[in-house]
Amino acid sequence: MIDFITAIPTYGDAEYVNDVFLRPDRTDPWRMTADTEPSLSYAIRFAQAAEKAGFDSILVPTFNFCLESLVTASALVTSTETLKFLVAARTGFTAPAVFARQLGTLDYYSGGRALVNIITGGNPAELAADGEHLDHESRYKRTGEFMHVLKRLYTEDNFTHEGDFYHLKNASLFYKSVQKPYPKIYFGGASPAAKAVAAKDCDVYMLYAETLDLTKDRIDEMTLLSAQHNRTLDYCMSIQVFLGETEEQAWQYALSRLSKISDKEFKAKAEQTINKNESVGEKRLHELMESSRNDNFRIGPNLWAGLTQASGGGTLALVGTPDQVADRLMEYAAQGYNKFMLRGYPQLETVEAIGRDIIPRVRQKLEQQKNLTISK
Repeated sequence: MIDFITAIPTYGDAEYVNDVFLRPDRTDPWRMTADTEPSLSYAIRFAQAAEKAGFDSILVPTFNFCLESLVTASALVTSTETLKFLVAARTGFTAPAVFARQLGTLDYYSGGRALVNIITGGNPAELAADGEHLDHESRYKRTGEFMHVLKRLYTEDNFTHEGDFYHLKNASLFYKSVQKPYPKIYFGGASPAAKAVAAKDCDVYMLYAETLDLTKDRIDEMTLLSAQHNRTLDYCMSIQVFLGETEEQAWQYALSRLSKISDKEFKAKAEQTINKNESVGEKRLHELMESSRNDNFRIGPNLWAGLTQASGGGTLALVGTPDQVADRLMEYAAQGYNKFMLRGYPQLETVEAIGRDIIPRVRQKLEQQKNLTISK
């Protein structure tokens, strides 16, 4: 069973990759320019399109250039029927007891359609703008404690917690979540501190796409780490998708998405990633990109690192025909990935294309595999 996830662009949608990174010439550097500005009507249209396309859930992101995630999810639940909302939440900006009630209420009203993506944050400038000043290691230590308390609130009553960051006495949730034991916790991070937290406390470990050998190494490592806590994780990969009727058309389309960006802007993004961002995952992607520069950023069959020049995490892309992209996803699934977060430019049209051309193909291939296994 594979779950398909996409992300709703609560900062606006764009046809080209142009302002999806920190612009050095902006007076307001986190303001993003979009062809389609965010609005409730567009968000409803996007969520309904994702549901119709066969996606299981949508990530509602949290950055300070986005509309707020929990409010957005709450506004969309009545416009959808089966779609789950993966609400991103940064641990430095809400108490676990407050967030547990908020997410639990969303789960209650939606009939069990709330999920949570816990975010620690890796860009010091963005974090500082919102009043976050803990160092990297302390942020991850707090994140682990946040997830631990969150799970206790959904599964226990009248408990006391005395930690380094949170202190709760005789704590209970009157209304717990519909999903039992609690809404699944998604979490990602490539640093040693992040991996330790994930192995101990999350349910779904999220990774940026990399080459097949590197992603296998990541799963093998996390399997061993989580086993030390007698736990088994699910794995979610984030990857972009560019489709064409032929592979050549797909490559032409993918390359055209970068046509609005200057060499100066590419260099600015590279400097930001290397010198100003604490995200280990983004730095890994940048290294992959640089290693493939002489090959036009092609790092494997249908696998492209060109977007990493201009954007942040989750920028590796599958480029090809629907059959090729489906085959590549099946290769990752064979490694143990059972959730894929898929998106592209523009995002709404990409969601519709994935629902038409990719999800049915992958599910058909899974069914064929199942039938072959049974016949043996």
